Amino acid sequence: MARSLVVAAFSSTLAVSSAIAAPAAEATSAGSYTPMKPTPGIGMPVEGGIGLQQQYSKLGEYGEWIHDGVLMPIITVITLFVLLLLVIIAVRYNRRANPVASKTSHNTILEVVWTLVPVLILIGIAVPSIDLIAKQYKPAPKGALTIKVTGNQWFWTYGYPDNGDFEVVSNMLNLPGQPTINNGVREVGSQPWDGPSHLEVDNRMVVPVGEPIRLQITAADVIHSFAVPSLWFKLDAVPGRINEKVLLVEKPGVYYGQCSELCGAKHGYMPIAVEALPRPQYDAWVLTHAGGVIDGQKPAAAAAAPAAPAAVATEAASEAPAADSTAAATAE
Repeated sequence: MARSLVVAAFSSTLAVSSAIAAPAAEATSAGSYTPMKPTPGIGMPVEGGIGLQQQYSKLGEYGEWIHDGVLMPIITVITLFVLLLLVIIAVRYNRRANPVASKTSHNTILEVVWTLVPVLILIGIAVPSIDLIAKQYKPAPKGALTIKVTGNQWFWTYGYPDNGDFEVVSNMLNLPGQPTINNGVREVGSQPWDGPSHLEVDNRMVVPVGEPIRLQITAADVIHSFAVPSLWFKLDAVPGRINEKVLLVEKPGVYYGQCSELCGAKHGYMPIAVEALPRPQYDAWVLTHAGGVIDGQKPAAAAAAPAAPAAVATEAASEAPAADSTAAATAE
C-alpha cells in the first residue's frame, strides 16, 4: 500500500509540474523569431523604375512630396517655357525672317519680371527643402533605442548597446553559381525568407517598427555611406567620427540599401538589409543572441521566473509521498 501511495503522489507531482511548465513553453514558441520574408517591390528597386522608391517613413513621404509635388512641376514648367522661347526666337527672329536686328537695349517691365519670378521660385523651393533638412537632423528623443553601425571593407556590423551590447556582423550572401564572395556565407535563395541577390545578407539589422532609432554611424577603415532609399536615410560612415541620425520605420517589412561611397574593390558587394518588426518580435530576436537584454532583464533571469512555481510545487509534492510512506510503515 505504501508503494501505491508513493506512485500516486509521484504521478500527481509530474502532472502539476507539466501543467505549470506548459504555459512557459507556449510563450516561448509564441515569441520565437523567424526572419521576415520581403515583399517584392517594397523596400527594394523595381525593374524599369525611374522615380523614387516608395517611402516608408514620415520623412520619406515628405521628401517624396517635395520631389513629386514641388520640384518636378516647377522644373517641367520652366523647361517647357524655355523650350518655347527658343523655338519662337529661332523661327521669328532668324536672319531670313528678321534681316534688321532690334536695337532695344532694355525693358524695365521685363527685367523686373525675370528677376522677381526666379526669386519667388527659389523661395518656394527653399522653404520646404530647409524644413526637410531640419527635420532630418532633429536629435533623437530621450530614451530612444541606440544602434551603432560600423562600415568595414566590405561588410557592416551593428551593435545594440541598449540590449546587452551584442554585435551582429552582416555580409552579402553568395551569388548562385558564382565564385565565393564571402567565405562561410551561404548562397542567396537557400532560405525561404531570402530577398534579391546582391541585396540580401546573412544577418539583417533588426529594428522595432514605429519607434525612433538613434543610429550612430562610423567606419573602421575607409569612408563608407549607409543608405536605404525607401526609408529616406543616408549618412556617411567616416573613420574616427561618429555621425548620428534618427531612423523611424512606419511599416513592418524588409528594406534594402547599399554602401553609397566608393570604398574599394568590393564596394558593390556591401548591401544593407533593415528588418522592421513589431516590438514583441523584436524582443524575441534580441533573445536569440547571447547576452541579449530586454528592459534590463537578461534572458536567463526572464526564463527562470515562470519555472520557480513548478520547482516549489515539485518540492512540496516530493515531501508528501515520503510522509505517506513513513505513516504507512508505522501502521504496518
